[in-house]
Amino acid sequence: MSTITYKSVHSHFKINGYHLTKEDLCRVAYSFIKEGADFEQAVGDFVLDWFDDKSYIDMSTSGTTGKPKSIRIQKDAMVHSAISTGEFFGLEPGNRVLHCLPAKYVAGKMMFIRAFVLGLDLDFVAPSSHPLEYNDQKYDFAAMVPLQAKNSVDKLTNIKKIIVGGAKVNKSLEEELLKLPVEIYETYGMTETITHIAAKRIGEEAFTTLPNVTVSVDENQCLEILAKNIRDEKIVTHDLVKLISDKQFIWLGRIDNVINSGGIKILPEQVEGKLSTLIPRRYFVAGKQDDTLGEKVVLYVEGESFDINPSVFNVLNKYEKPKEIIFIPKFKETPTGKIMRDESKN
Repeated sequence: MSTITYKSVHSHFKINGYHLTKEDLCRVAYSFIKEGADFEQAVGDFVLDWFDDKSYIDMSTSGTTGKPKSIRIQKDAMVHSAISTGEFFGLEPGNRVLHCLPAKYVAGKMMFIRAFVLGLDLDFVAPSSHPLEYNDQKYDFAAMVPLQAKNSVDKLTNIKKIIVGGAKVNKSLEEELLKLPVEIYETYGMTETITHIAAKRIGEEAFTTLPNVTVSVDENQCLEILAKNIRDEKIVTHDLVKLISDKQFIWLGRIDNVINSGGIKILPEQVEGKLSTLIPRRYFVAGKQDDTLGEKVVLYVEGESFDINPSVFNVLNKYEKPKEIIFIPKFKETPTGKIMRDESKN
């Protein structure tokens, strides 16, 4: 495994049923760029970037917590990430894998890299919110965002092992997924960590880190990540966690989102978790300036206004109960379906 470089393509690698060498891939990439659909052009650009002479790739972050920014990632680090994923999820050469994510972002790029490095049989389809709608094939592995998983619940039994990432898996989706006789994992990661560095089985509370990754917390209880094969320095996040060990943690919320209401600190993500399944729309909780409390808890709900029975809020303590409900016709979101809170409010 240690001799694998980004210039190699595993002898078992296939794409849409065809064995392709590095040279074949570059030819396909040129035709994608020249004649392909938009999603294929993004793949063509990525493949040519991957096999060029540079040791790195520049890519864009999703922009969930601010403007998207460009970051530079070493190709060898992406190879190590692919190998760690293979070890953690037990992927073997020849495993049949569904690729239904946009290649423009890191998660979509990494599915190709895992296939090149681990020798996977990659079934590559146009990214859509209903990836299995006309697909009855059987797969060993797939990666999806929560919206794709939600829209595919009736067909997910065709896949042995699924990872869901890019946005939080809410309680109602988790309950649906728990009924399926399939290994489904929620992942934790970001562009800076080259997708996931930890995962947990659906229904479990704590994330477990992948091989060669350890975690700690800073003085604010925010997660720090040391992924030796990916970056030399610690990656400091804005994610508040409960640390269980240097390999396990429970995610609590984002420090940027904390509401300070009359001196009481409230984590919106924890409030949202309690309300999950009780409000039949997409929603989020955020702070809003208030003359008396400093900040008050506000519930933002997507779509036309409707009456919410006050008894819904009985699951919350008195500090968590919304002081105001605001309806927004349509939330702004990232390409992975993660709600952009500030943009939606504004």
